[in-house]
Amino acid sequence: MRSKSFLRLLVGAAVFLAGYSAARGQTFYGSMVGTVSDATGAAIPGTAVTLTNLGTTVKRTIESDASGSYQFVNLIPGRYRVEAEKAGFKHFTREPIVVEVQNALRIDIAMELGNAATQTVEVTAQTPLLQSSTSELGQVVEARKVTEMPLNGRNPLALVALVPGVVPQGGKDNSSLANPTGSNIFAWGNIQIGGGQANQSATFIDGGSVNTIYVHLLSLVPTQDSIQEFKVQTNNLGPEWGRLAGGVINLTTKSGSNEFHGSAYEFLRNKVLNANDFFNNASGIGRPPFTQNQFGANAGGRIIHEKLFWFGSYEGFRQRLGRSYLLSVPTQAERNGDFSDLRDSSGNVIPIYDPLTTCGRLGNPACAIDPGPDGIIGTADDGGEIITRQQFSGNIIPQNRLDTTAKILSGFWAPPTLPGQPFTRLNNFATNASVGGNNDQWTSRIDWNKSDKQRIFGRFTNWTALSLAIDPYKSGICQDRCEESWYTRQFVLDDVYSFSPTTILDVRLSYLRFWYNRAPTSLGVDLTTFGWPASLNSQVAWKHIPTPCVSGFSDIFCSQGAGSGIFARDDNYAVAPSLTKIWGRHTLKLGGEFEVLRNNYAQSNVPSGIFDFNGNFTAVNPFKPANTGNGFASFMLGYGADGNAQTPSFTAGQQIYSSLYIG
Repeated sequence: MRSKSFLRLLVGAAVFLAGYSAARGQTFYGSMVGTVSDATGAAIPGTAVTLTNLGTTVKRTIESDASGSYQFVNLIPGRYRVEAEKAGFKHFTREPIVVEVQNALRIDIAMELGNAATQTVEVTAQTPLLQSSTSELGQVVEARKVTEMPLNGRNPLALVALVPGVVPQGGKDNSSLANPTGSNIFAWGNIQIGGGQANQSATFIDGGSVNTIYVHLLSLVPTQDSIQEFKVQTNNLGPEWGRLAGGVINLTTKSGSNEFHGSAYEFLRNKVLNANDFFNNASGIGRPPFTQNQFGANAGGRIIHEKLFWFGSYEGFRQRLGRSYLLSVPTQAERNGDFSDLRDSSGNVIPIYDPLTTCGRLGNPACAIDPGPDGIIGTADDGGEIITRQQFSGNIIPQNRLDTTAKILSGFWAPPTLPGQPFTRLNNFATNASVGGNNDQWTSRIDWNKSDKQRIFGRFTNWTALSLAIDPYKSGICQDRCEESWYTRQFVLDDVYSFSPTTILDVRLSYLRFWYNRAPTSLGVDLTTFGWPASLNSQVAWKHIPTPCVSGFSDIFCSQGAGSGIFARDDNYAVAPSLTKIWGRHTLKLGGEFEVLRNNYAQSNVPSGIFDFNGNFTAVNPFKPANTGNGFASFMLGYGADGNAQTPSFTAGQQIYSSLYIG
């Protein structure tokens, strides 16, 4: 009995609250509400209110109710004209009225006495900025800003920084706002909204989610010229929003109209007017290459007048630039085991000792014993052994002692290009490494006004990209990541059916596919190439160059191994129906969402192993090196300090999300 009373109370509260907010649901649509009154402020029921889309001339008509109220829902963002007609009153018209994504406008109509057939009241006014029909906090970034704002890389999501409460992440370079080509995929959605965590907000394009199940990754960054406008909702979101821990970014694509519209463009940047920097000049290398082309076209129009419309866009991005490096690489003599010229910053020779001559080990004579607190330096404990080794003759490792794998891997460091610092020869390699990539995106959209009761639209977007490997040594050893490629395909279909002017059904279907590969340049290499047994080929997750991490020369190899590998496949299926019922001043909206999200993922930076080398094995005493020994000498002997190999789990996950709301 109590549960029934509670249910009645819940429904009653929802209906009551609905009278104060225009129902929009989990979509990009806008809405318009208002009242019709005479000069005294009295309501005028039964007034025919007509709303016309100025681009497509599609009309919708509704009569004001007993309280003079009217409401239009599920409006495609754009420019509109509102007209009102009632016997005994002048014809009312007002334009343009800009309906924005996810916004509810209040347009009150004041009718004047007169003859509607011969007299018209035309009102020209700004669209009201105050959204009095909703309590949520947010801001629309309108069409002109989206299209005309100068953006380096033309990423429209950079404009979210205009909204209060939005904090882009990504360090000093604001990588979350840059062009996606060449940036880490996790940077695309690295934005904090309304105090939420980065990468935990939700992004929708035409009402279709572009977030994946894996860390809520933003998998589609639309082109600037394909977007009509978007809204960022920062706080106090409605009941239709779930599965997020921040805000919501709602974008809507452009659509066609009765008139043909189109444009083409190209943006070009290159190094011709760039100055070289101080460090490149000091290293004797020229200006790094820089060429960036961004080009495209978009067009839209009608197929059938006032019935069927089309829009399409394409954008290509090509970037080639140089990243300057000043690194330390081993000399050719050191790769041959000759450390006779190995010196410290004062010019003193750094002796290299043979670990096989360690006293008291490997059949060598016993070590001397530290007699105690008499000032003689021994091991860490007085009374212990005094570890000693014999220095290699001439500080040269014999050829028969060089490790086979080390001799091969030492060739992956580039040869020196500079003398380097005095004595130490550090910073003896400078280069401009080529980076950049390609990016192509196609979008096509169809809008069909099937009848006065039914409106359908569909959109398909295909995005493919390639980021080039960052390979300073030009040997297949990459810094952080080698070549990576991805594609995203999204399809959205939306059907709005009006059973009556006060009962509207909206059903939306969407599908997203995200395919991503980050592949090392050496992927698939035969590990026997490095002198390793053939059995290892079947024991590692995938094969690529093993990673030596050598102290003093760990700049590239140790940053992310010899090129990290990631393989991801994500799917997002969703259906989101909603039913809007208008009762006078009250609006009730029932809706829900059903999503199936799938993820297949594997990652390893060092599947063939990472091996650390320091100077302890070639120092006089591994516990107290005392400016003896060298990490690269230990490497050439094949004596590593530690190591590991990562075997990733090839995961396959699925999340089923279902929700209902009433508001």
